Parts: sequence; structure tokens; C-alpha cells
Amino acid sequence: MRKYLFGTGIISAVFSGITLLRGARDSEFTWREALAWLSWGITFALAIGAIVDARRASRGHLVSADSPVSGKERKLAERHLRHS
Repeated sequence: MRKYLFGTGIISAVFSGITLLRGARDSEFTWREALAWLSWGITFALAIGAIVDARRASRGHLVSADSPVSGKERKLAERHLRHS
């Protein structure tokens, strides 16, 4: 599970969230800030989705065709079995 939580997508989403929080302290809430938070939420959701897809693929389950790991399910499952 550690390899999923410390992926670059999650790390960048966390640090960008911290940056947004720091910026929110010093300014008034505007529509630009609302869009920044919306963008951050989408980025975080995509990072979580990538983790879920990678985990499902490594277990041998099929993932949707738009996933970055689509088509690699067999290879990831074989790697998972070797390391288990």
C-alpha cells in the first residue's frame, strides 16, 4: 500500500493543496480561488483513481479503457504474484 500512497500524483496533490491553503489565509475568497480549489479536487480525484486502477490491475481485474494501466493488467498481475 505504501507504493500507492507515495506516488507522484498524490504527493503533488497534497503539496498543491498545502500551497492553496497558505494562499487562502492571506486573501479574500474569489472566483479564481474557487476555480483553483475545483482544479485541486479534480487532480486529487484523478490521483486516487489512478491508484485504484493500478491496484485493481495488479490483482488481475480489468480496468476501464481510459485508464493509464489499461492493457497492462496481465503484466501487473504477474509481477504482483512474483512479489507475494
